[in-house]
Amino acid sequence: MKSDLFGFLFSMWVLIIVGGGILVTILGPISISGFGELDWVIASVIKSIIALVLIVIWILILSKLKNWIFKKELKL
Repeated sequence: MKSDLFGFLFSMWVLIIVGGGILVTILGPISISGFGELDWVIASVIKSIIALVLIVIWILILSKLKNWIFKKELKL
């Protein structure tokens, strides 16, 4: 049980670090032009939508992993 729990915690931190790296390296340089003074607002909205989608994906992955670990441990 402890090794599965530590595996879950390790995978959770890996997903957090990978997600942060993706956000900084890929989403950081995105810029929009052609809307005048609203360029930065539109770029920020696009970046935040992408970040929220990634957060939802990360949560779903961790939820599936957690369920798999506890089902395996309880042998359901």
